[in-house]
Amino acid sequence: MNLKRILALLLAAVMVFAFAACSSGQKASDDTDAQAETQEDASAAADADASGERKVLRVGMECAYAPYNWTQSTDENGAVPIQDSTDYAYGYDVMMAKHIADELGWELEIYRTDWDSLPLGVQSGKLDCAIAGQSITSERLETVDFTEPYYYASIVALTRDDTPYADAKGVSDLKGAKATSQINTVWYTVCLPQIEDCDIQPAMETAPAMLVALNSGKVDLVTTDMPTAQAALIAYPNFRLLDFNENTEDNFVVSEEEINIGISVQKGNDELREAINSVLSEMTADDFNKMMDEAISVQPLSTEE
Repeated sequence: MNLKRILALLLAAVMVFAFAACSSGQKASDDTDAQAETQEDASAAADADASGERKVLRVGMECAYAPYNWTQSTDENGAVPIQDSTDYAYGYDVMMAKHIADELGWELEIYRTDWDSLPLGVQSGKLDCAIAGQSITSERLETVDFTEPYYYASIVALTRDDTPYADAKGVSDLKGAKATSQINTVWYTVCLPQIEDCDIQPAMETAPAMLVALNSGKVDLVTTDMPTAQAALIAYPNFRLLDFNENTEDNFVVSEEEINIGISVQKGNDELREAINSVLSEMTADDFNKMMDEAISVQPLSTEE
């Protein structure tokens, strides 16, 4: 075999090897890309329901409980449309619902629901959860499950600056007051009975209604939590905040469960509860307070029912 023939054969062998190596490298690259796409698809599937749609978080709230939640006519500040309505919902609860849905990669739907109907909506599955300023009480835990707290709310009272109670320094100074609060809350069932000789009036259906009752003179004072009171002071400059939390010997006596505010989910729905908790666990009390301060700063000044 002559030299030229040997060189030709060697050159052919080199080209065949190079082509094979190139093909193998391309196949490996294609396999890696395909694997990545499969992982992305699997991740997307985790955020979708059986029909291939993105999961939807259906949240119930009153949309009438500033600064936790309220109704407005536009999407100003990032308000969310209320289902089956032309109105929008905003406030601390909506901000929190948006944050949770965004972190989980889910869509968000807000449903306007009466306070007393919230547990039923969650129990029946019509609502996935209620984010509505609910205290995590033993009574509520009998019918629904709760996440970890998404806010910690101290108990205070509100009166007008023209009442005999405007300068009260403790609960004992409220003796004989005519008072009310919102129905089915610890403010009404736990706090008002602690006022000596309190003339307890029928409970109000909503937080705005109890504020109207106070402003109109139907009652001398109402009990509520700090965020609701702070929001009320903006709407009603004639209100006086009565905060006895520094007075440990003459303050409203409440348990931890009555000031821890949680998100209620259907009994036994551990998957949703744990998903929400995974988001809340990344937040601190400072995060909660910062978000609440923002909600208070943009709440509507109108308190009409």
